[in-house]
Amino acid sequence: LPTRAGSSLEPEERSMEPPAEPEEEVPITAAPGPAGCQLFGYVGIEAVLDQMKIKTMKTGFEFNIMVVGQSGLGKSTMVNTLFKSKVSRKASQPSQEERIPKTVQLQSITHVIEEKGVKMKLTVTDTPGFGDQINNENCWDPIIKYINEQYERYLREEILITRKRKIPDTRVHGCVYFIPPTGHWLRPLDLEFMRRLSKIVNVVPVIAKADTLTLEERAEFKQQIQEDLKTHAISVYPQEDFDQDPDDRMLNNRIREKIPFAVVGADQEHQVNGKRVLGRKTKWGIIEVENPTHCEFPLLQDLLIRSHLQDLKDITHNVHYESYRVRRLNESNRP
Repeated sequence: LPTRAGSSLEPEERSMEPPAEPEEEVPITAAPGPAGCQLFGYVGIEAVLDQMKIKTMKTGFEFNIMVVGQSGLGKSTMVNTLFKSKVSRKASQPSQEERIPKTVQLQSITHVIEEKGVKMKLTVTDTPGFGDQINNENCWDPIIKYINEQYERYLREEILITRKRKIPDTRVHGCVYFIPPTGHWLRPLDLEFMRRLSKIVNVVPVIAKADTLTLEERAEFKQQIQEDLKTHAISVYPQEDFDQDPDDRMLNNRIREKIPFAVVGADQEHQVNGKRVLGRKTKWGIIEVENPTHCEFPLLQDLLIRSHLQDLKDITHNVHYESYRVRRLNESNRP
């Protein structure tokens, strides 16, 4: 005989226990909660960080920095202090012609620095002759040309049909601009340079040889520079438009309050309280460049190397190089 679905030919056995409530099924596609998906055991996802670290230690990475400023502001000394090595060579007893170049000449020096197994290919580009002439009209043109040439070189390698597995990166990731310690305001040369260069590269302004200013003069000079930058709508690094999340914005806001950094460079060690420290020896004592109470060099070092080095490279690739790439490809597609 036909039976209804779910019925049985055997007599139904009644149980005295109450029927169990059906368990609530959780769909697999449910969105994870705030704490993320709960794992039943160890998967090993955190090992990805170890893989990235091992790969970086094997291949190393590249960092290209440019220093711009008038002669005598301590650009080479500052670079040597940043990386604690003689990465920027100084000319020994330069001739009269070499001392005052007729035009801006760019000199690049490349070194491989290794620390605790991590290799960094460092390229330092110096700009002798910038701002040294009586007529400094368009003295930034060779610098802009050099930066765009590095973008063009990278673009040519990138659009090849058969590309290299790793394209050599010579693009300038950061430009440290040395402001003379006048104690008054930014010169028209400083404003025009930063206005033009901030559109194509990450510009980090610093007050050079800040030990020539008193603390009151330094604070007043810094405030005047911040007002000048805001008045002329000059966006220096770290740019406010590129903050990705509230934590980054909070950190970068603290940095922006202290820019430009008042720095002192020194590549000689001195004995202070039984310790060897980098500093400048004067009649009144030793100015320790790595002491935050003496100058803001530690803040510059943290920004360029310890906290924002990868961010400098990311903004160079995703913003400055990308805008250059779009412009060049649009030009080539025009009839």
